[in-house]
Amino acid sequence: MPGRVLIVDDILPNIKLLEAKLTSEYYDVLSADNGPTAIKLAKSESPDLILLDVMMPEMDGFEVCERLKADPETHHIPVIMVTALSDTADRVRGLEAGADDFLSKPVRDTPLFARVRSLIRLKQLMDVWRVRETTSNRLGMPPTAVPPVLEAVPGRILLVDDSAIDSVAIGEALSAELHQLSRVESTDAAMEAIASRPFDLVLLALHIAAGDPLRLASLVRSHVDETVRSMPIVLMAEDDGDMAQIAKALDLGVSDYVMKPVDRQELIARVRTQIRRRRYQSRLRAHYETSITLATTDALTGVPNRHYFDTHIEQLFSRALESSKPLSIALCDADHFKRVNDTYGHAVGDEVLVELARRLGRNLRSLDLVARIGGEEFVVVMPDTPPSQALRIAERLRTKVSEEPFLVGDGMRLPVTTSIGVTSHSPQDVMAADLMKRADEAMYRAKRGGRNQVVGDFPAAVMKQAEGA
Repeated sequence: MPGRVLIVDDILPNIKLLEAKLTSEYYDVLSADNGPTAIKLAKSESPDLILLDVMMPEMDGFEVCERLKADPETHHIPVIMVTALSDTADRVRGLEAGADDFLSKPVRDTPLFARVRSLIRLKQLMDVWRVRETTSNRLGMPPTAVPPVLEAVPGRILLVDDSAIDSVAIGEALSAELHQLSRVESTDAAMEAIASRPFDLVLLALHIAAGDPLRLASLVRSHVDETVRSMPIVLMAEDDGDMAQIAKALDLGVSDYVMKPVDRQELIARVRTQIRRRRYQSRLRAHYETSITLATTDALTGVPNRHYFDTHIEQLFSRALESSKPLSIALCDADHFKRVNDTYGHAVGDEVLVELARRLGRNLRSLDLVARIGGEEFVVVMPDTPPSQALRIAERLRTKVSEEPFLVGDGMRLPVTTSIGVTSHSPQDVMAADLMKRADEAMYRAKRGGRNQVVGDFPAAVMKQAEGA
């Protein structure tokens, strides 16, 4: 399931229209016809995105958004305001209230789906960091502070634009917020600048003579450095004719967009929102990494240990129960590992485990986690992952382990394979240990079946739910 969307509108036909559009793309849709109900649903149902009408009786969309963003339970949920208002002042007011974007009525499919996909991806990534934050807290680390709504966010900004007139206007607007602005006129120069010094945000013109802006966005999002890869990118387009390219840019990972000529206050508000989000995510990551280093890292392989895994899986299991979102795990065991130790010694066995952990980690998504839970056993945790996708990931891991021999000892090439058992959370599961038991049984079936293979063990209720999605 792509994600859960809460539609908030006091007019039923508007809800039904958006619901039809989103369900046709397999989104799970909730609805509310007033602000107080929307706030309650946001807390109880944890949607991945909120589509919020501005003009509502009792509590308008601006007040609803402000309340959501001020509450630690809901401030991380992206909000798109849907409105017939076209005044820039209204957009700025919404952005200052915490909205992530605006869509104008009547809502067009291309910008709707592009923005929904982009923001849900961001929300799901933030959910992973929030779960890891909770895990760190339970391991004894103090929590990070929720960023205040009015936090000052002067930052280092790279402007990629070959228009001198536009660049002057943008520079004057951002200098009022004390941002440090650097400007380049080509995508090649932009990559050189990004590689040489850190930036908090990139402002990227869609139309420049030297280079392809969308290729630049793709290169940033695939960069090996996590601080570069997670850097916000705000695209600057010129008219509605650019909407197809804007949609493509959002799918590539661009964070936001504005239209030229850029309104000063709207630009300031969007830049402020993106830098605040980056700072918050950076604090979560730094806090998580510190807690891992101090208490929960396996000394040999450098991946999380059994202590961390036991705490983390309980958090994810509780979340899966509350949200009805899929959770899958894969238990991986190095084949004939005792034979390796007996034949080549424990030093070579340690090298095998280090390389095995490295190959598993290198071939996972950023939201997945690999942990060593004992001896030659590793477990891969896959949030928001249904059975079919979990099996594909496990098969990829098995292949990446077996396709190239491990270099160990004094240049010896040692073939290594792994047996993997995969399962997914079922509504009938009482505790996280139920998943581990099924994964363990599946892994041993893989061993008995000849090793170097993936075996899945999925309850009937899980498979039926997956087929329905």
